[in-house]
Order: sequence, then C-alpha cells, then structure tokens
Amino acid sequence: MTSDDERGFMQLALEEARRGRTSPNPRVGAVLVEGGEVIASAYHVAAGEAHAEVAAIRNAGRPVAGATLYVTLEPCNHQGRTGPCTEAIIEAGIARVVIGCRDPAAHGPGGIERLERAGIEIELGLLEDEATALVADFAKYVETGLPFVTLKAAMTLDGKIASRTGESKWITGEPARAETHRMRADSDAILVGVGTVLADDPRLTVRHVAGIDPVRVVLDADLRTPPDAAILDPKGESDAPAWIFHAEDADPSRRDALARPEVELIAVPRHARGVDLGVVLKSLGERGIVRLMVEGGADVHGSFLQAGLADRAAIFIAPRIMGDAEAIPFAAGSVVDSVDGCSRLVHTEIRTLGTDWLVSGDFERTA
Repeated sequence: MTSDDERGFMQLALEEARRGRTSPNPRVGAVLVEGGEVIASAYHVAAGEAHAEVAAIRNAGRPVAGATLYVTLEPCNHQGRTGPCTEAIIEAGIARVVIGCRDPAAHGPGGIERLERAGIEIELGLLEDEATALVADFAKYVETGLPFVTLKAAMTLDGKIASRTGESKWITGEPARAETHRMRADSDAILVGVGTVLADDPRLTVRHVAGIDPVRVVLDADLRTPPDAAILDPKGESDAPAWIFHAEDADPSRRDALARPEVELIAVPRHARGVDLGVVLKSLGERGIVRLMVEGGADVHGSFLQAGLADRAAIFIAPRIMGDAEAIPFAAGSVVDSVDGCSRLVHTEIRTLGTDWLVSGDFERTA
C-alpha cells in the first residue's frame, strides 16, 4: 500500500471517531484493512459501549487474522466498563496496528507495549496532529478535571454580534446556523449568560441536524432568569436539564420561583463580573461535562477571555458591516493598550458556509 492509502484509511478512522458522543471517554475510530481493502469500520458510540477496535472486529463478521487495524488513539490496556482493547486485538490475530496518537490518560499508556510484546507490528503517529486534536478535550479533562471550552459566536465583518438594541436574528445564513446546531449536538453542554436569556429567550436545543440536546447552562448571579424562559423548557420539548449557576447570596425567593425537577440551581461564589467561572468549570467537570460550548454575549465571552479559561473559538462571520460603535461586540470588559495584548488564535481554519465563513482556532497559551 502507498502512504496515501494509509493516510486515507486513518482519515476514515478519524471521520468515524467524530460520530461518537462519548463523554467522559475520548472519541475513537477504527478501520480494519485486508489486502488493501476496508473490511470493517467502527467508532466508540458512547461511554459503556464497545470501544472502536472491538466494534470494528465485530463488524467484520468473519475472522480478521492477519489484517491491519487503523485506530485514532492508542488501544486501551486496562479493565474499565469494557475489557482491554489490547486483548481483543491479540485474540483476533491482527498482525499490524497503525495508531494516530498515544492515550493522554494516566491509565492509557501501556497499550502499545502490550501489543508489541504479543508480536504485533506497531506504527505510531499517522495523522498525529489530527488525532491529537480529536482528543484535545479529553486530554484537558483528564489532566485538569475541567471541560474544554469553545467560544462560539456569529458576527459581522466589523465584529458585532448584535445591534445596539440586542437584535441578532439572523446575522448569518442557514448553512452557518445548521453548523451551529451540529456543534451543539457535539457538545455536552451549552453555556450562556442571563443577558442572552433575557434578550433572545433561546432554547439551546439541536434542531437543524440529528442529535441529542446538550445540557443548558446559565450564568445568572442574581437569578434574573424568568420562570417561563425557553431554556427552562416550560413546554416539555426536551429531555436535557437546565443548570443555573448563581451567586451564593442571591435572593432565596428567586430560587423558589425557579425550583422544579428539571432545573438545578447551583450556588457558587460571587465574582466582580457575576459568578466565579473557575468554580463553575470545576463543577461542570465534576458533573462529567467534557465539551462545553459558550454561546454567551459580549460580557460572558470577555469574562472567559480575561480569566484565560477559553480553549478554542469558533466564529461565524457574515459579509455584513453594522458600522455602529454602540452595537454589541464579540467580547467586552477587558482593557487592551496594544495589539500585542490581544488574545491570539493558532492552528486556525477557515471554512465557507453559504455566504458566510467559519473561522476557528485554539487560543495561544503563553508561559
């Protein structure tokens, strides 16, 4: 096989992996190849389900001895809710395993060594950058206990996410909005500030694509969320819960007004800009939230940037210019005296969606 063939097989495994909703596990895809032809592929569907390697072996529907396995992440070598993938690979008689990247989890390392001891040929690092990016959220979660945070917004060419009156429907077109809903379906939770709730009354559900609704999270220090807000799902249209983070000294009567089985009210320390985001993220991590998308307004985005708690940005840009200094920007609340003080994105990508663009990248980390 040529190197292009091999890259193609790993690319297929990466595409498979992206289909899973696996939190708190990593997303993993696997492809089995025999005689230069794909005989099976699979992905880890969800925590507790078969891992991608085991699922691919099952999907082949026949013996796979001598085949090559392409897998995006180092096969696990420990007993968790499912058995070690290394043992399933050895028992199947697979001759060669091509791996995208090593497992960042503390219990992960050892899979490659176990397979090598069994006489299986190992190649590590095919499309490593893509494979590593695929599990960046999981890597952060296992290292820090905090979710991977993506700031998402739709804005005009001059950086405005809403008019001075707060009106924002619709800055971008339907293809961009459909991609937003795909991103929601790929997230464990969506976070907004109470200002967005009051201005837009969003549902924060997945509607334009197939998918599961994420947990709805609201930052609301003083519990100003209306009891009939759509995010609280008064019509019973979604099974996703709503979690409201409020200041510890919020009015108890407001808690009573919002109390219901599907709404969890979580008290955290007050901060100058609302609630303590570090405590909020720690609480979300403890609740198993690995992928968090922030669809906040300017103040919420600004708070995440100022605290250095954002990992990635996904910004939809429409070919429109508002031209109003009083319109609402992407982020607010920081004082920046020079261009060198800007938050900077690295590993950037630009995609065209209809007449709009999606600019995405990781926030640069400085020592």
